[in-house]
Order: sequence, then structure tokens, then C-alpha cells
Amino acid sequence: MKLTRPSDVRALLATMDFHPSRVLGQNFLIDANILNILLDAAELTHKDTVLEVGPGLGVLTEGLLNRAGRVVSVEKDGRLFQWLENKFVAFPNLGIIHSDVLDVDLPALLAQGVNKCVANLPYSIASRFLVDLIGAARAPARIVVTVQLEVAERFAAKPGTHDYGLISVLAQLEYEIALHKKISPTCFWPPPEVTSAILLMTRRAAPLVPVPDRAALLALLKLCFSKRRKQLGSILRAETADAEKILAELQIAPTARPENLAPADWARLSNKIPL
Repeated sequence: MKLTRPSDVRALLATMDFHPSRVLGQNFLIDANILNILLDAAELTHKDTVLEVGPGLGVLTEGLLNRAGRVVSVEKDGRLFQWLENKFVAFPNLGIIHSDVLDVDLPALLAQGVNKCVANLPYSIASRFLVDLIGAARAPARIVVTVQLEVAERFAAKPGTHDYGLISVLAQLEYEIALHKKISPTCFWPPPEVTSAILLMTRRAAPLVPVPDRAALLALLKLCFSKRRKQLGSILRAETADAEKILAELQIAPTARPENLAPADWARLSNKIPL
């Protein structure tokens, strides 16, 4: 059985009486070329411990096990979890967790030595999971994931563009971001209704600007990007009487809009604004 062959995937799922859930984003990667591009981008060695989310039928898991030292896979679906346990019973370097990754104690999981995350992420949780991941203590040095194209574009977006927002700032402060490759819906079964992409994130040696209080930065970004067409001076005057003084000190024009500020400017502003 070849899990990059659609007919084999359909036959296997039929024997399991398994119907992929669009709500859960259960679209199985069936393109061997894309699989190898994903694995190559991760630059794996046997010293790596890899976190995989949503392993599905294990086609990526198998590639990870062949290249990395250890793999920790988190699968929410009970039937897929059982399939994976049976399929990889002979692999002592694989740990499988039956859980929604959003319910997992992520800092504790990363503390097990995870230094890379490589996954075909379920569309429904991709953005939230990645924001949690990059903000966690001991966040992975390299993240290589397939996500919806529009999600990848938001992570990689530059200031002044339509896609630039909260996620762009949080990610780019800590990581160098690249939209590595677009992926056709035909590379999955069942094919999703959207184009996907491989998102490549490499952690910086140090943040662009250190942010001691990430919660304060997040609150500031949520406030300002919820009013992205307003000027920063107007938004911040409602929060602090020192708004114009702080903006002048940071050489940020009060007429600038949220989408105009670079990630480093947001970090400096967050460190000054008492939200």
C-alpha cells in the first residue's frame, strides 16, 4: 500500500469506515514531491526532536522517522491515533499523543527537547497553534508546515500590505519567514477547496526587539489592528495621555496607521505604552 497514491488512501479509509472531516481539516498529503520538499526544508538530522501535529495516516511521520532522531506526533482523532500506534509499533523513537494539540501543555512538550516542528497542519487550528508555538518558552528553532495559502501570506506579509497584521508582527519579531512553496489542492485527498503553501520559519538568533511582556504586546496589537484604518495617535490617545509624547520619542508619526509600523516599531511601542 502506497499512501501517496489516492486510490490506496481511499481503499484504506474505506476499510476503516473513515470519512475525512472538513471541519477538522482532514486532508491527507498524497504528493511524494511535496512531501520531499517539506522534509528537505526542515533540514533534519538525527540530533533533532520533531513535533508533528495532525499526522493523519502517517505519510509525513514515516519520512520524519527516517531523518530525525525522535518524533512526537499529536493526533486528535481516535481512529487515526489507533492506526498510527499499530503502523509504527516498531519505532521506539516515535511518541504519539492522543489529544487536541490546543489542549496540550505546549511548554512541557517543548521542554522534552523539541527543536523543530514539521507538520501538515489541520487548517482549522493552524493560525492559533502557530501563535501559541512561537510565543512559547523554548519555541522551535525551525518550523516547516503546510497551511492555507492565505495563512502563510499573513505570516509573511510586509508592512503597508493588506495581509499585514497581528500575526505578521508576532511571527516576524522572533522568526525569519518565507513562503516556501505553493501547493495545489490536487496534492491532497480529499482535495481542499483552497490553495495551500509550505510556510518556513527560522528563529532569529535574538528577537528584533526584546519584549518582556508578550501579553501587553498582544493586547496592543489587538487594539490597534481592530481599528486598522484609524491613525495611531487617535487610537492611543484614548488609552494614555502620554500617547503623543511616546510616539514622538519613538519617531513614529501620529498619523501612521497600524499597518504602516514595522514589527520592531511595534515592539518598542509596546515596551512604552502602559496597557
